[in-house]
Amino acid sequence: MAHGLPRRIKIAFVSQALIGSVLISLCILLAGLLVHRYVVADGMRTEAAAFWAGYRDDPAYPLPHTSTMRGYLQRPGTDHLADLPGFDGLGPGIHAVVGADRYVYIEDTAQGRLYLTYATGLVARAIVYTGLVSLLLSLLATYLISWLTYRNSKPLVVPVSWLANVVKQWDPRDPDVNAINAANLPPGASEEVHRLARALIGLADRVGDFVQRERDFTRDASHELRTPLTVIRVATDLLIDDPETSPKSLRSLARLQRAGRDMEAVIDAFLILAREADVEPMREEFEVRDVVREEVERIRPQLHDKPVSIEVIDNGGPHLFAPPHVLNVMLGNLLGNAATFTEHGTIEVRLYHDRIEVQDSGIGMGAEDLARAFDPFFRAEVGRGNGNGMGLSIVRRLGERFGWPVSLTSAPGEGTVATISFRG
Repeated sequence: MAHGLPRRIKIAFVSQALIGSVLISLCILLAGLLVHRYVVADGMRTEAAAFWAGYRDDPAYPLPHTSTMRGYLQRPGTDHLADLPGFDGLGPGIHAVVGADRYVYIEDTAQGRLYLTYATGLVARAIVYTGLVSLLLSLLATYLISWLTYRNSKPLVVPVSWLANVVKQWDPRDPDVNAINAANLPPGASEEVHRLARALIGLADRVGDFVQRERDFTRDASHELRTPLTVIRVATDLLIDDPETSPKSLRSLARLQRAGRDMEAVIDAFLILAREADVEPMREEFEVRDVVREEVERIRPQLHDKPVSIEVIDNGGPHLFAPPHVLNVMLGNLLGNAATFTEHGTIEVRLYHDRIEVQDSGIGMGAEDLARAFDPFFRAEVGRGNGNGMGLSIVRRLGERFGWPVSLTSAPGEGTVATISFRG
């Protein structure tokens, strides 16, 4: 789960403090080691120069001998010194002997080879302790600065986080824009937060206007279309009942009636979807099998000239309390698609206690078409049927509206199975 903005800023400050303090301590430790090596080398050179100056005046001049530095002189003609602790194999210069925990300085002159050893244990511990103390001090300083910076910046972030939480709780159908008016913003809100709030209020108002205009247009257009459809239906009924109508004209009239019924179903769906989500069509108790049989009988004339049979398999259809006309529209669209895309074989409508399945032996769909099947105006076979590509989109939106999700399974040449599931 993503963290909120205040917590992310806090984590950023803590991480910055930790990384900064570690880097500072490492730099101090490294600088201490480099300075230590330079100072020791310079001190040993100075000590060697002082010894040689005294040795030239007095061959009995004593070698350095302290708690941290020892001197050894290898005169010309001798191979090694008996008391030299194994350093006679090294060349001139300064050497760090890790195992012996010391530095060795070697210098060759005409008077012999001088060895100076310097014990580093005490100084090394001092450097380590200095690094640890520096680490603690840098941690405290960095954390204090980060805490002060976070404390000063937090009031700038809190209004943004508050605004995000308020907008998150908005009802998309009716956002409460009064909650983010200037008077309701948290104290200390910056000018940027005020501008963002005003922009969100304006956006919510525009979206509300767009949605309302869409609903008004859909409702008004649907009502206006009902009148000519009623005239067409009555006129075709009269012509079909006329005994003088030729068989060829009867077939054309039947197609007109089917198209009129399809258009009425689309109009009904638009009217249902145009209503507010909390204003539903009238509910009533009904048997799903009755709706299925009604829609199957309505689709049979569309199959009369095809070698396609349609069958209802009742495995225990449910009893629902819902708007039955919604199920009529959904099932009618699914059966219409099955009849359009099936040239031979069977269409089976299977009823179960929690769903309806419409299975056909038609052309089926590939994965790409199946993924877009519910998109508005999408038609997998442009040259087939008279549909406008809105049927499945309407079915899905009605299913989402009333808690009856619709799913499709299909494969090319193997037909399609459309399922309406009843929740609860």
